[in-house]
Amino acid sequence: MTDIPAPAPAAEFWEARYRDTGRVWSGRPNELLVQEAGGLAPGTALDLGCGEGADAVWLASRGWRVTGVDISATALERAAGHADGAGVGDRVLWERHELGPSFPEGSFDLVSAHYLQSPVALDQQAVLRAAARAVAPGGTLLVVMHAGWPSWQTEPPFDAAFPTLDGVLAELALPEGEWSVVTRRTARRPSVSPDGTEGFREDHVWRLKRAVFVE
Repeated sequence: MTDIPAPAPAAEFWEARYRDTGRVWSGRPNELLVQEAGGLAPGTALDLGCGEGADAVWLASRGWRVTGVDISATALERAAGHADGAGVGDRVLWERHELGPSFPEGSFDLVSAHYLQSPVALDQQAVLRAAARAVAPGGTLLVVMHAGWPSWQTEPPFDAAFPTLDGVLAELALPEGEWSVVTRRTARRPSVSPDGTEGFREDHVWRLKRAVFVE
C-alpha cells in the first residue's frame, strides 16, 4: 500500500467518516459500473475513490488488474480485507491519495470515477481531467455522479452544486477527435430514506472511449 504524507482537512474528514463507524457501504459493486463495464475486455483498471473496495473487487474477480485509490487509510484497509476474502487480493494494488495533491502514476485501460462528490474541498474538474489523461489509448473513462438529492431529501444537509450531462463534458475539455462518447445518460434508481420513506435518486453516467492512436 502506497502512502502520501501529511493528512489535510479533507483527509481528516474522510478518515473520521470511516474510522468512527462500522462498514459504510453494502459491499456490492455499483450497478452502473456493472452495466457499463460488464462487457469490456479485462485489462488494467484504476478505481478512483474506491472506498471499501466493492468495485475494485468486482473488477478483479472478472480478470482485471486493479489499482484502488482512496483518501482514507481505514477504507483501504477494509478494501484489502474484502479483496483477500474474495480471493483476489493479488490482483489489486491499494494506494492512498488525496486526489489533486497527488494522483496515481501510469495509464490504464479503464479509469472509473464513481461519485467524486464531497462536502469538503475537492477540485473535481482537475481530478476528472487527470483521470482522462490516465486512460491508455483505446481505453475507457467511466464517470458516474449524483444528479441531485434523493426525492425524499426535503432539507439538503449541505450546499452542493450538481453536474449536468453537458457540463461535465465541457469541464473535461477533451482533445477534439481523440475521444468518442459511448454513454451519456441519466439513470434513476430506488432510494429509501433512513426513516423508511421510499423515493428515487438520479445519477448521470458518462462512458467515453479514447482513440487507439493518440498523438
